[in-house]
Amino acid sequence: MKHYLFGLLFVSCLFAGSAQLTKTASVEGITEYQMDNGLKVLLFPDNSSQTITVNITYLVGSRHEGYGEKGMAHLLEHLLFKGTPNHPDIPKELSARGARPNGTTWYDRTNYFETFNATDDNLEWALDLEADRMVNSYIAKKDLESEFSVVRNEFEAGENNPNRVLMDKTINAAFLWHNYGNTTIGNRSDIERVPIENLKAFYKKFYRPDNAVLMVTGKFDEARTLELIEEKFGKIAKPSTPLRDSYTEEPAQDGEKSVTVSRVGDLQLVSAMYHTPAGSDPDYAAMAVVEDVLTNEPSGRLYKGLVESQMASSLWSFSPFTKEPGFLYINVDVPSDKNADVVEENLRNTLDGLKDNPVTQEELDRAKGNLLKRVDQIMRNSAFLGTYMSEFIGAGDWRLAFLQRDRIENMTLDQVNAAMTKYLIPTNRTVGRFIPTKSPERVSIPHTEDINALVADYKGKEAMSTGEAFDVAYDAIQSRIKGGSLANGVEYGFIEKENRGNTVTLSFSGRNGDVNSLMNKGVIPRFTARMLDKGTTTKTRQQIEDELSRLKSSVNFRGANGNIYANISSTEEHLMPALALMADMLKNPAFDPAELEKMKTEELAFLEANKTEPQYLASQRLSEINNSYPKGHPLYNLSMEEEEAAIKALTVADLKAFYNDFYGLGKSILVGIGNFDADQVSSFIESEFADFKAKQAYAKISDPHKPVKVINENIITPDKQNAMTLGFLDVKMSEDHKDYAALNVASSILGGGFLNSRIADRLRQKDGVSYGAGAGFQADGDKNDQNSQMFLYAIYAPANFDKVQLGFKEELDRFIAEGITEEELKNAVNGWIQNQNVSRAKDNELSSLINNNIFYGRDMGFHKDLEAKVAQLTVADVNAAIKKYLKPFDQWSVVNAGDFK
Repeated sequence: MKHYLFGLLFVSCLFAGSAQLTKTASVEGITEYQMDNGLKVLLFPDNSSQTITVNITYLVGSRHEGYGEKGMAHLLEHLLFKGTPNHPDIPKELSARGARPNGTTWYDRTNYFETFNATDDNLEWALDLEADRMVNSYIAKKDLESEFSVVRNEFEAGENNPNRVLMDKTINAAFLWHNYGNTTIGNRSDIERVPIENLKAFYKKFYRPDNAVLMVTGKFDEARTLELIEEKFGKIAKPSTPLRDSYTEEPAQDGEKSVTVSRVGDLQLVSAMYHTPAGSDPDYAAMAVVEDVLTNEPSGRLYKGLVESQMASSLWSFSPFTKEPGFLYINVDVPSDKNADVVEENLRNTLDGLKDNPVTQEELDRAKGNLLKRVDQIMRNSAFLGTYMSEFIGAGDWRLAFLQRDRIENMTLDQVNAAMTKYLIPTNRTVGRFIPTKSPERVSIPHTEDINALVADYKGKEAMSTGEAFDVAYDAIQSRIKGGSLANGVEYGFIEKENRGNTVTLSFSGRNGDVNSLMNKGVIPRFTARMLDKGTTTKTRQQIEDELSRLKSSVNFRGANGNIYANISSTEEHLMPALALMADMLKNPAFDPAELEKMKTEELAFLEANKTEPQYLASQRLSEINNSYPKGHPLYNLSMEEEEAAIKALTVADLKAFYNDFYGLGKSILVGIGNFDADQVSSFIESEFADFKAKQAYAKISDPHKPVKVINENIITPDKQNAMTLGFLDVKMSEDHKDYAALNVASSILGGGFLNSRIADRLRQKDGVSYGAGAGFQADGDKNDQNSQMFLYAIYAPANFDKVQLGFKEELDRFIAEGITEEELKNAVNGWIQNQNVSRAKDNELSSLINNNIFYGRDMGFHKDLEAKVAQLTVADVNAAIKKYLKPFDQWSVVNAGDFK
């Protein structure tokens, strides 16, 4: 603690003389600085992350767009990846450094971020990139000509989704004047017709230091980072033209509105939207509690009334944290064999009856637990926190994140019920009809005044510990792993280390059964695993959810065939109670018939919703075409009709029988990383699962290499404005094969990276026909099976089908004939190595790596050797692998789904 304080004093003194950066605030480990040119800088050190995230937020979003400019902020976001004079090929640079980047646009802000391996060189590069594209981005006409169709393709992808379409239309109808009624993606005509001069003017107007907030999180030297920021951003002048914010205020809605959308699809939808206050308003926190009370699964009033009663299959809600008065949106999915009119009536009755059924203390406490648990988990993840803060920056100030948390924590029943009855009234709602009334009720929501005064004296709580500087080198990780076998046969791998917030990640798996005992089980294994957290013999589902919220922990299960996997995310303080709860769920499931019926309804609705979805249908059909196992085999791919029939026939007796035969330790692996006592966890697993045995012994189900069926098949999906092409190519290889390193790098150059692969460059950057296109390599870890696959994909407008097919054909032909360049190899190798460093710095990914090592009988030395092989690759090595394993497009197994008619 003393060292941390000394560091802050040192930084303050270092920059006092230059007056370039002035420390202005500090809350719970985040320190704010102000630069003379108006740029705000937030630093959040986390020594345990081993990565750095640089996130810059511009205070411009769809709210700032004028007439004819709808979608301009988002389109400009795309163009900022097209390069600057000093960074002419941004996607290539991002891939070469193994960065995990993106840009996002929202109502009040646009942000750009990159997470990368924590090195001084990477940090300087990232800051230089963001400073350069703040004012020097090309914004060129040639880039707009290719990118506008990519953005249009993204728009069309949203048009394929009935939920998205209904939400957009409902929100649009609810707002008469304010831009929150318009989607961030914009409308088709503005996307297609925007002049490049308008985009340049929009860029020059809003991309400036006094309209931006730069945040750096992760492992970095604070003094050196501030020097770099001053060096890179200090030379950017503050424009002389002042910024003026938007001033449109939405008038009070004076009657319920209605929206009806009719498009191709199978699932019925019912929704309701209410105008609500801005994120900075105290009532926003109250309405967040109300939202949880209404929609939480399984305690929510609407969930109980609509889903538990099986009137509907599922529901969700959405309430963005906005700078100006926003909205609460509730969506209900209704299967085609259910009555949507009855659902709408019950939805209305529940919402309109709230004035006579106030929130109870139990509901308030539960909602607080749920909301605060999510906040707590976010605050412990520095990489995500950097981008998460963009929402609050856009809404007025980053400290609103902490203020919102405190408001929820201190929320009272009077506050919640007052807000609920104020905003959730019929005349403030948009649903399926208009209802006239002689005595209209209106709610006028004022804008928050003087947010600076609101947060000026806010101090927050005690900051979490920043954790240790964890060395992600292979040898260093291997030296930290405590491995072996427990008395009950469970193999384990533990890394005890200091994490920010004392977090711990723990995974526990068991494998049982063989190919014969698992015949004809179908969907039973998956449903058995999903039922584990739906109640035990001593706890209801609600009690489990409440206990997890109290413990600020998460427990998740998944299962396939005879394999069961459990994952726990917790803290040092709460790990053992969370582990005990996981054990109870795993050993004593209740298999409640009512919960099973709800799950079946949800799964059937999911299948119904995807019967016309191009992406789902392409993947499903490709799996069916290449299925090589008889019906009933554990690896047989069910058709949609077969899966639907299997779900409908499923009973509690099926689940119980499967559980009794296949649940037990078998071949079990336990991995833990973070702040925990390894001996305490080991003792618990040994004693708690001493007699947890399965009747069926484990033997791995063989899935050997087999050729794909060469085909290029079309599936017609009427009225879908987006199409999908997906292709497979078999490769006889495993991860320990001598050609694996070369083919892995080849696949990265062909279709990986960030917008700079051969396929992405062709279909997105040059042809401008696809929002998402690429290729990859899925390698088998089993040296006996060697069942690996190359894959390729593209999402596009159906009218561009011929261009996509030609692009795949020509790029594969060129790739096979000409091979790669020295520059491509250098960037791919460097990007791959740095990406592996980033992966090992993330506890959940490192946990998976250790688990696989235990299963396949290897250690970190295997991956160290692989990295050495990758680093030593030559162009000749990679080109030889390309010619040996890749094939022309007409020799792949390909399915295209879309409205090609």
